[in-house]
Amino acid sequence: MFGDLYRGRRVLLTGHTGFKGSWLALWLQALGADLSGLALAPATKPSHWDLLNLDMTDHRVDVRDALLMRNVVQTVQPEIVFHLAAQPLVRRSYRDPLETWSTNVIGTANVLEACRQQPSVRAIVVVTTDKCYENHEWEWGYRESDRLGGHDPYSASKAAAELVVTSYRKSFFNSPNAPLLASARAGNVIGGGDWSEDRLIPDLVRAVEGGRPLEIRAPHATRPWQHVLESLAGYLILGQALLAGDRASARAWNFGPDAEGNQTVCEVLERLKSTWPALTWCVGKEAHAHEATLLHLDSTLARKRLGWRPVWSLDDGLAATANWFRVLHEQDKLLSTTQLHDYIQAAEQAGHAWACK
Repeated sequence: MFGDLYRGRRVLLTGHTGFKGSWLALWLQALGADLSGLALAPATKPSHWDLLNLDMTDHRVDVRDALLMRNVVQTVQPEIVFHLAAQPLVRRSYRDPLETWSTNVIGTANVLEACRQQPSVRAIVVVTTDKCYENHEWEWGYRESDRLGGHDPYSASKAAAELVVTSYRKSFFNSPNAPLLASARAGNVIGGGDWSEDRLIPDLVRAVEGGRPLEIRAPHATRPWQHVLESLAGYLILGQALLAGDRASARAWNFGPDAEGNQTVCEVLERLKSTWPALTWCVGKEAHAHEATLLHLDSTLARKRLGWRPVWSLDDGLAATANWFRVLHEQDKLLSTTQLHDYIQAAEQAGHAWACK
């Protein structure tokens, strides 16, 4: 995979104890990377990170601490940095906006500043979100050139993080020998191991475990749903291009699903139920803080320039997610490594260049 580019490569992954980060840590370890992580303790119990029990260097550092951040980067001497550490929840951003702004903006600046001072760094991938765009509730997908913005503190802080990335790229990473810096914007990721608060599938799993129906907030809200491995494949492909010295790849990228992945909350729930019949829900009447109801991504650039495209259909991704939680719930068995293998095998069979041997 990836031409063995990551084997033996010194990699620093921030946010490795989170949902996305733990899956990326599993994949990078499978690729043979010399992997170090930097993050706070997992935000949930249980957590995917704890269940994986990976044997890797684990630095428990807050990205808002510039000095400790710099010390870790100097110790690890990474060749590539994947920055995923963030406050990732919209509703939490309403409760604690300062935590959200400081983590997502100042934290990103601290990572980039530490990388600027470390000669070993050749490539940096900063992960933001599809919510970084100024959302006009358009029917068509947002492109990388569309205006950034955000109504809630989370979305706005991620738009600001994108501005930090652009500023560092233009101000400090523009010389021939400077690290190549890119940002990645993915859709609503799903997958086993996500127990975050106020997210559809984790809330649904908790409801099943509690023997009650889930109360959903916005049944007709449309999102670009995709399995977590789809976005991670995009990040790894992008990292591969940056490590290969492709300066044209040092920019912003969308990694969103095909049109089939743009579905309402109700449609996603119905598809999940076909795999896990125990799932039940009802529509709540309580007023909630503002969240966008329509959001699509246009990922044409990544398809044409990076050769990235989804591997699993939405139904495949939903089935994998439901099976992961169901098997853990009923058999106390972890399917993460098996599902990663299945995903890579499906990519190889479909002729994805990154997966072919």
